Amino acid sequence: MTEPERRPRPRAFRLDGDTVVPPKTAPQGQEQARPFVTKVIEPEEDVFARAEGGIDADELAVEEAQAGGLLRRFILSWGGVFWSAFTGLASLAVTLWVTKLVEDLFAQSALLGTIGFALAAALAVAAAFLLAREIRTMMRQNKIAKLHIALAKARADDDGKSARERLVELCQVYENRPETAQARARLLELSREIIDGRDLIDLAERTLVLPLDKLARQEIAAASKRVSVVTTISPRALIDVIFVAAQAIALMRRIAEIYGGRPGLLGFFKLARSVGSHLAITGGLAIGDSLLQQLVGHGLAAKVSARLGEGVLNGLLTARVGLSAMAVCRPMPFCAEKQPGVAEVAPFLFGDKTKS
Repeated sequence: MTEPERRPRPRAFRLDGDTVVPPKTAPQGQEQARPFVTKVIEPEEDVFARAEGGIDADELAVEEAQAGGLLRRFILSWGGVFWSAFTGLASLAVTLWVTKLVEDLFAQSALLGTIGFALAAALAVAAAFLLAREIRTMMRQNKIAKLHIALAKARADDDGKSARERLVELCQVYENRPETAQARARLLELSREIIDGRDLIDLAERTLVLPLDKLARQEIAAASKRVSVVTTISPRALIDVIFVAAQAIALMRRIAEIYGGRPGLLGFFKLARSVGSHLAITGGLAIGDSLLQQLVGHGLAAKVSARLGEGVLNGLLTARVGLSAMAVCRPMPFCAEKQPGVAEVAPFLFGDKTKS
């Protein structure tokens, strides 16, 4: 009889190479108590991608920036106590001044006193309305920031139930936007059929948020182009500073409006704090890469015209501000879609004439 053919022993393979991991063998004279179980070894990049509960470093930077600005509790800090007390004292001073003014008007004439009282009442009503609107807009910004964090967690956990609940909230944010009606209806319909939470969130990003991303990228490109052109031809450095600051403020407000934030005065301060935090966390490296490309791509032009180099630099900085505002104002993280960079939203700054 021929010796029976031996069955091959199990082996484990690495996904990132052809290295074979030899199986463990029992000591000589002993049999293995159980069959050898193969274990697939993940590449290092996959291990790091699953760190912090499956949330990558870019998303952690966005959430940290949101916590430092949009979600920061202003009243429960020493700065909040200072500004609250200062505002309260200023309000009392203005109230006493208006009261005395109305009394003096009544002393002069009943008609003047009545007009002064009516104007003071209108001022009080307008101030109450503005304060209520500020509170409502800040609550709306907080809701979008919390929704962003909740969707990131639901996708990392692949939680289908949580994903469906959060997507209903996402559709409610844009229920007053007629251009999103078809996408919202489609998304709610498919949410009853899709079980996997990660796939559902990716579908929501492609269906509902991607058109908003396109609008935000267009605003960033337009602002960067305006800044680069104006700072190139402006005769004074002061004009450059004022124009760049004005464009950055307008760009942050416009991106917040695109994603449903609509910040008021106090809400804008919180938004600017979040954008500044995000730039401090991630902007240095991104700007450094862009500057390196700018020096390579525009070295000859910069030698010919220093103003052209300044215009390109200001355009790059404006684009970075817009991308940070896009990251912190977005109601969900970048999952199915790649987070854009400066070269993608403003390619004309690198000598690429292709429209963004």
